[in-house]
Amino acid sequence: MVEKSDHAGLWPSLYDPFRNFGARLADWLSPATEASGNDNAYDIAMELPGVSEDDIELTVENGVVTIRGEKRTHEEKKGDTWYFSERQYGAFRRSFRLPEDAEGGKAEATMKDGVLHVRVPKRAREAPTVAQKIAISRG
Repeated sequence: MVEKSDHAGLWPSLYDPFRNFGARLADWLSPATEASGNDNAYDIAMELPGVSEDDIELTVENGVVTIRGEKRTHEEKKGDTWYFSERQYGAFRRSFRLPEDAEGGKAEATMKDGVLHVRVPKRAREAPTVAQKIAISRG
């Protein structure tokens, strides 16, 4: 895959600092997330304070968990003068590729105290096969 094209002149060097700027900005504005695993399952925890469960869509397709949602504002105060606002509103989307041993079809999600928890169980490991003696018939 080619990441950079060579062009003659001044313009490409001016453009380089802004390459992938949109992806970096999206990562910065995305909800804080933790992913972990244990012997039984993989867990994803995403901070979504102020987001309703009705505004979240969770899908699993082709080994990828995708969480989409939107933090909405319903309140409008007339006459207030705003000096600053650090609250974030808008749509978000995060995707996570599952390992081979994950059972995406059995994923479960819960929301508690503004944190979405997604649990994806692991497939049971197959017991090692024991060598069997095979009799040889006379033919």
